[in-house]
Amino acid sequence: MMELLPGSSDLNPSELATLLASAVIRSYPKNAVILNEGDEGDSVYFVLAGKVKIFLSNDQGREVVIGQFGPGDYFGEMLLEPGSRSASVMTLDASRFAVVRLEEFREFLKTHPDFMLALVGKLIRRSRTLARNVKSLALLDVYGRLAQLLHEMARPHGNTWFIDEPLTQQEIANRIGSSREMISRIFKDLVAGGYLIVSRQRIEIKRHLPTAW
Repeated sequence: MMELLPGSSDLNPSELATLLASAVIRSYPKNAVILNEGDEGDSVYFVLAGKVKIFLSNDQGREVVIGQFGPGDYFGEMLLEPGSRSASVMTLDASRFAVVRLEEFREFLKTHPDFMLALVGKLIRRSRTLARNVKSLALLDVYGRLAQLLHEMARPHGNTWFIDEPLTQQEIANRIGSSREMISRIFKDLVAGGYLIVSRQRIEIKRHLPTAW
């Protein structure tokens, strides 16, 4: 099972074997909701293959994406503090998980202090990300949040920057708490101004985005 969990820097091979020895392997198709915000739960999920999004939503179907996880990541550890699920999780691809019961996860933490420290570090990083997102929602307009997201995701290639993750305008809107129509209008202006080249496969940032829209 160890080779099925690439990219997990928090666990060495022997720790991984110990933790996952009693895990249940579950597979889900694309676009399957595997956890719902507010549900009771008793398990931690380790991503073996595929990708998931973590999101919040309301009764009208509006949602805000607060993160994406892939192989080597895990979620559900928030249940270490008693309470219900704090967010929903949906698969973005056909995905496979190793599911560890919470009480077994607790016992593992008691005997593996290095992993406990790594878990605390992960939670701190996620808290910082959430704090940054709250600040953006409170202090930046839609364009400012979009520009920030594009710059965070872009990777340099020569004199330009590329975003190779294929995001739809609706997915971008969900990430920054906006509407698809607003994202569409901003993208059209940025493309017309020569700032962006947008295709189904990627977004190319040709020059530094303007400070305001």
